[in-house]
Amino acid sequence: MSESFLPQIIAIAKAAGQGIMAVYNQPAGKVILKADQSPLTEADLISNQIIVSELARLTPDIPILSEESAAIPYKQRAAWERFWLVDPLDGTKEFIKHNDEFTVNIALIEHGKPVLGVVHAPALDVCYSGAVGQNAIVERKHQPAEQIHIRPRREQDRLKVVASRSHRDARTRTLLDHLGPHECISMGSSLKFCLVAEGSAHFYPRLGPTMEWDTAAAHAVVNAAGGKVCDLSGEALRYNKVDLHNPEFFVLGDADHVLLSAVQNCP
Repeated sequence: MSESFLPQIIAIAKAAGQGIMAVYNQPAGKVILKADQSPLTEADLISNQIIVSELARLTPDIPILSEESAAIPYKQRAAWERFWLVDPLDGTKEFIKHNDEFTVNIALIEHGKPVLGVVHAPALDVCYSGAVGQNAIVERKHQPAEQIHIRPRREQDRLKVVASRSHRDARTRTLLDHLGPHECISMGSSLKFCLVAEGSAHFYPRLGPTMEWDTAAAHAVVNAAGGKVCDLSGEALRYNKVDLHNPEFFVLGDADHVLLSAVQNCP
């Protein structure tokens, strides 16, 4: 039962968040550029070590795929019916900028689908979680946990779109112009998904490159909240592909067929 792992995974994500914050609250440290030119910090490595060691202790029979250990050949991964998919520090650019909008992402994937996800934002002290068979939940500092759900857009509602703070591009701007009047909310990391899940936004388009570990945990939260994460044809994102890059995708309310039709027909 995947949902039975949820309390332990939340605890692991929060422990990783504490490791990240120990670095975040110190003077700026060394930043390394990986082969794809994405940044890597000491906090990424500390968080990864905490998560991987704790998951291995909790579920020694379930393999782990992390951004920081992603060079596992597909021939080996193809045999995995379920596995943990981890981004130990999503939003490293936001971490470096010190704007607090970074997260720890842990997801459980079964047969290509995210069935459990935890998205913890340690600097904001907010944790989102969701699993198959359970509601999506948010825990905020000094507040009791509460259920969250997508907010269906009524005809009279002004469209609220969330977009990347660090990855806005011309195609996204064209898409947003095609949608007509709207309010645009800028946010970093996988928190963009969570704004849709909690009903603070209706739509998140991502037309730039992402990896599976960037989206899986938040995808599970959106699903539990009643929303949808799909490619441009409307098909749900799949995980553990030969190529771990995601296609371009949309995050929206599952029943918002009008919005999905509008963005699919964008020139």
